[in-house]
Amino acid sequence: MTIDTAYLCLTDDVLDVERKQAIEEGKPFERVAEEFETVRELVGQDPHKHQDRAGTLLDAVEDLPVRDSYSYHEPADLDAIRESRPDGPRMVRPPTGDVYDHVLGGWLGRCAGCLLGKPVEGWMVERIHGLLKDLGMYPLRQYVPSQMPESVWRKFRLDEVAEHHLAFADEVDHMVRDDDLDFTIANLDILRGDVEFDSEDVVSYWLSNFPLYKMFTAERVAYRNFSNFVLPPESATRRNPYREGIGAQIRADIFGYTHLGSPEAAAELAWRDARISHVKNGIYGEMWVAAMLAAAPGLDDREGVIRTGLSEIPAESRLTEAVEDVIGWYHDDVSYDGAVGRIHDRWDENSMYGWLHTISNAQIVAVGLLWGEGDFEQSIGRAVQVGFDTDCNGATVGSIVGLRTGASALPSEWVDPLNNRVESALHSHPTRTITWLATESYDLWLQNPRLDG
Repeated sequence: MTIDTAYLCLTDDVLDVERKQAIEEGKPFERVAEEFETVRELVGQDPHKHQDRAGTLLDAVEDLPVRDSYSYHEPADLDAIRESRPDGPRMVRPPTGDVYDHVLGGWLGRCAGCLLGKPVEGWMVERIHGLLKDLGMYPLRQYVPSQMPESVWRKFRLDEVAEHHLAFADEVDHMVRDDDLDFTIANLDILRGDVEFDSEDVVSYWLSNFPLYKMFTAERVAYRNFSNFVLPPESATRRNPYREGIGAQIRADIFGYTHLGSPEAAAELAWRDARISHVKNGIYGEMWVAAMLAAAPGLDDREGVIRTGLSEIPAESRLTEAVEDVIGWYHDDVSYDGAVGRIHDRWDENSMYGWLHTISNAQIVAVGLLWGEGDFEQSIGRAVQVGFDTDCNGATVGSIVGLRTGASALPSEWVDPLNNRVESALHSHPTRTITWLATESYDLWLQNPRLDG
């Protein structure tokens, strides 16, 4: 068996992410630009020979200050985040009726949206649209099947999907393993152990339960940092080009499920989780999603859900600005295609930085929620067919819409292929039924003392 050591290396692509990240953060990158290009060229030739030099360069970038003229205010400390957030409800009306059905709907919606996005994960939008149109499936409103004309299969290189993802809904009998579900299950397990967990508890859980090779981007870097005795919050910044990537945003859901009616409390737990691997907008993405989910079943309008999420993060952050842009497009009657075009104009899907950033994908989540008009399959379809991180965005939108509508309202064609079972990479939970996960989540909501306030 060959060990993929490059998986752990600082490659030229990784350094390109760092360059764009540092510039977006307002750092005077020109101070290191010459050395950066030299090192990037060297690691492009052979990353194994130049890791020390690449690491030293990342240390130098980390030490760069933010320009005085930078127009955003993006703290990482919880108290500072709260001082910088707009007015918000903090508590909303909890869901009425069968709360368990709402929680189960969140889990099922997350699984279904993730499974929808997996076959086209990593694809550019032109390739996604080409496949869907050749199959007569555009706009996307059903799982992509493995059964299709051989000419289409060859044209779009579907062997890659069959080999690496095993994710066609008609060829699986459960929700296949995906990090979008790994972290939801992991954070449920952490809450079952201690509802008042701290960041160090998350570190301990990861090291005890996750294989390193099932970690990606910021989570992989943080895991390596833990192993080298670098603990939060330094674990999020040390040699971590992905510090504002989408990885934390996909870990938010359980905090919303277990704190329905309490967006502030859900956002706080998301902060405790996110800060081990992310900073600034990487943290805000998880807080935003957690707060949206906590509010989703108790609010009547989709924009209200999105704004409740924004009320838990700094008003002068890039994430708030980007999501407010999407809301503005919606009010200006910009078409769905027009909104998607604007996201692609702003973010380069061919760049790892644009493809995996929290903000680009948060804009897609907002588009799926607003232009999805509350319909489950339209919402997840409109989130996935945009491209970028398709399984993550399908999962987040599916989770929010499924939680709002409840399991009993979800169409059987989306639920049945899941067969009430989830596979994970966790040593402690290799498989679980979805109903067990929902029951445990609901029980934690019942026990939540914050609801009394």
